[in-house]
Amino acid sequence: MKKIIAIIALFTAVISSAQGQFEQGMGKAMQLWKEGKNTEASDLFERIAAADKTSWLPNYYVALVNTTSSFKTQDKTQISAMLTKAQNVLDVEMIKNQNNAELYVLQALIYTAWVIIDPMTNGMKYSAKVMEAYAKAKAIDPNNPRVVFGEADYQLGGAKWTGVDTKPLCAQVDKAIELFATFKPETPFSPKWGLERALEAQKNCK
Repeated sequence: MKKIIAIIALFTAVISSAQGQFEQGMGKAMQLWKEGKNTEASDLFERIAAADKTSWLPNYYVALVNTTSSFKTQDKTQISAMLTKAQNVLDVEMIKNQNNAELYVLQALIYTAWVIIDPMTNGMKYSAKVMEAYAKAKAIDPNNPRVVFGEADYQLGGAKWTGVDTKPLCAQVDKAIELFATFKPETPFSPKWGLERALEAQKNCK
């Protein structure tokens, strides 16, 4: 009996230590990203993902850091490398779980980045895929503020070319802002970004 208790205690200690390391690593990577050290943050998230294959979050953040970094880069070769890396790690998590709205929002964001690099070449190729990814996300979690805002924001971005009525889209932006106010992330590291961009879009709507 003592042996069993000792084994259980050891097992619990190992799990607690692993969880502690995961949280410490994620916290450090988040801090690096906040400081604008995107490459270092991405590398650390990658190391965490390699060490802990049970959580989808490290790979999610590798993809998110690289995708958002691509929006701020002019070098097309660099952008292509960032988006390829983002897609590769996202694919790893998509294979594990196809019922996660946050992964589809990120997929839509990667496609959006490809459109922005070269609208003439990639607009036709990726626009339908962007909307398809948001539709899948909405089917899973219709009250996720990133889903509601992302879909409206993409359509608002193309409104000057498509000529669509922006009033219903602006109403969706308002709805997303309301959803941000009540949205509760599952864990301390679960996605919670998007409110600032939504408030900016709301200003532009008015």
